[in-house]
Amino acid sequence: MKFALNKELASILGVSAPATTPKKGKMSAAGRAKVAAAQKARWAKIKATKPAATAPTKKRKMSAAAKAKLSALAKARWARVKKAGKKLL
Repeated sequence: MKFALNKELASILGVSAPATTPKKGKMSAAGRAKVAAAQKARWAKIKATKPAATAPTKKRKMSAAAKAKLSALAKARWARVKKAGKKLL
């Protein structure tokens, strides 16, 4: 972007612009290896400190009596709604 702007400005002002595009810096293979080794070390450290997995909690079940009680409450609630002539709660 900066290179393109400089080139356009140079053409407007009538000054010669640099002929080559700016080069992007490349990382050497040794540099990439160092970065990769450091990242592996970070992950190893995180995985090593992970706490032991706990057993999943058991799902609680509702007793038959509780289900019957809730069902009776819902039926009574809907009976009141229908008696009032409504279609929604």
